[in-house]
Amino acid sequence: MPQQVDYEDRRRRIAEAVCLLADEHGPQGVSMRDVAARAEVSLGAVQRCFRNKGEMLLFAVGHVGDRITERARARLTASPAPSPATAVGHTAGEIALLREEHRAEARIWLAFVAQAAVSEPLAGPLRTSYAALQTLLADLITEAATGSAPPDEDATPPSPQHEARTLLALTDGLTTHVLIGHLTTQQAEEVLHAHLSALWERLATTRPRKPA
Repeated sequence: MPQQVDYEDRRRRIAEAVCLLADEHGPQGVSMRDVAARAEVSLGAVQRCFRNKGEMLLFAVGHVGDRITERARARLTASPAPSPATAVGHTAGEIALLREEHRAEARIWLAFVAQAAVSEPLAGPLRTSYAALQTLLADLITEAATGSAPPDEDATPPSPQHEARTLLALTDGLTTHVLIGHLTTQQAEEVLHAHLSALWERLATTRPRKPA
């Protein structure tokens, strides 16, 4: 009886191989043959999952974005009833990829971003990933702001979407600054904490504790 192949699992395995090679050589230096060797599958197996290199790279970009989003959601689920403010801090910390164990993932993400600047097909999945992360942050900020009132009754409360967009852009910039050595991880965390503290003041909510 022919062995059943889990194609989704194989596609994810191939995507991981793409990421490893992209970290070493950049997206342009990735070939389907090298991916097959790194994933320990045949070239034919790669070609049955992806029609060409472009399709393979698109899937890998989405795979990295999904992994970051899923990890942020998993941390929220694992935390023992965090406050909304703490939840935002934890999520922003995950998105920023500041920890040493996420350094390779940060390099891969920025390599895809750089390539997407000159490749609209790659830019599309990246925009989708950023949109998902922005929505997650906006939902958490909305929850944190629920029940709070602005200090001035005539003042307009900050927009959760605007604040989420700003926070996402900040985390993205911190990823780059840490990766090239302009900031240390501690310095980047201090910048992020200062921004979040100012956000809670604007929302008239309790300041979050500094992430561990």
